[in-house]
Amino acid sequence: MVLLVGRVDSFCMRNRAFLLVVWLLTSAALGQAFAWGPHDTGGSKPSDNAVMVYPPAPLVPASVSLPRMAPELALQVYHGRTRIQAIQLASYSAVTVIHAELPDSSQQGEYELQRYFSAPHDLHFTALHYKGDGFVKSNVITRLLQSEVDHIKQEDTGLTAISAKNYKFSYKGTAEISNRLVHVFQVKPRRKRPGLFKGRVCLDVFTGSLVRAEGGVVKSPSFFVKKIEFVQDYADYGSFTFPVHIHSEAQARVIGRTVIDIYHQDYQPVVVGVQARQASSHVLIPAE
Repeated sequence: MVLLVGRVDSFCMRNRAFLLVVWLLTSAALGQAFAWGPHDTGGSKPSDNAVMVYPPAPLVPASVSLPRMAPELALQVYHGRTRIQAIQLASYSAVTVIHAELPDSSQQGEYELQRYFSAPHDLHFTALHYKGDGFVKSNVITRLLQSEVDHIKQEDTGLTAISAKNYKFSYKGTAEISNRLVHVFQVKPRRKRPGLFKGRVCLDVFTGSLVRAEGGVVKSPSFFVKKIEFVQDYADYGSFTFPVHIHSEAQARVIGRTVIDIYHQDYQPVVVGVQARQASSHVLIPAE
């Protein structure tokens, strides 16, 4: 095993605990990735071969005179949007920036990458720029990227999707997030499973699209990790909804806090009615 630098490499126990934290942070992010991974589509197939690239959809301010959905309708529309997206999204590209920090060891790093996804199981990255500590790059960010690729490859996104199958929804009223009026639902997982969380989801009252998900992971795989919490924001690109920022923090008993921020921008989603889809996954990060 390559020797690790910094205070976190003093003991093998610390390395083990650290990797568990990385795994948990990845699980929190992936658990909310329903809007851009494969899902159960009920066997539905699109009926044409149209190809279309969507620009970002404009935000709908509360002042616009559009029908305001009842909470129950917004939730139904939300579930419908995710099913349609699973059918219609053939591929997308985006720029991803990951900032990771270990406050207790004063180590950090930031990695900018080009992300490519092709339904249903192909996800890979091309490195654009990195700055920061080598330990964070090799043992935090690269491991996180590989975990995300493995998650897509294993076709288990449905197990962590924000759906009625995995969660109970309880309406808690309205709120405003970045000038968007939202319905707020408390969500509780139907079972304790890695990647599921207890917290809240916020749906746009006019469109039913997901605006924010936040909470704490309900199951830790290790005694060393005490808790993990996250906030993830979404945006609409045409008829699709994608995550644009996730902030995650984990608290471990040995290494302390681990903080990760992931930003996604410049989405280029593509709809293809019928196309051959490769079922492979890999990470491409050129050596520097």
